[in-house]
Amino acid sequence: MLGKAYDTQVCSIARSLELVGERWSLLIIRDALFARVTRFSDFQHNLGIATNVLTSRLDSFVASGIMEREGSADYILTTKGRALAVALIALTEWGNAWASPIEPPILYRHAACGDGAVHAVATCETCGIVPAEEVAVRIGPGMPADYLAGRRGGTRAG
Repeated sequence: MLGKAYDTQVCSIARSLELVGERWSLLIIRDALFARVTRFSDFQHNLGIATNVLTSRLDSFVASGIMEREGSADYILTTKGRALAVALIALTEWGNAWASPIEPPILYRHAACGDGAVHAVATCETCGIVPAEEVAVRIGPGMPADYLAGRRGGTRAG
């Protein structure tokens, strides 16, 4: 079982969880992205989250560059924070398909055209959209050589 820190994992998913994997984190980012919430009091009111927990999450987002603090009570997403939109859209779509007993409560639409449905999809730069089962894993340039030297068959992906 993974602990709170993922230091032993050579995996970008684990690194991401270090920043946004705690309870409430993605809901705070969701409200900032899609409901345009910026004020501490509005996050607290909308989510019903304890103020000490909210303070901790927002402080960690500021420290990691996901948000910037503006004034005494506003938290604004940075480019790094806004880049989480596609991940949240993908998680929403998965939840709609696999975790919701009812019709989707939220649908994403393209604001510029007003009605086009927005989806998170896997794409190949050569072929376009690809099914998830056709996505393969390869060792990337960021894989430490000492990790590869200790590997015995199989691939730990992430």
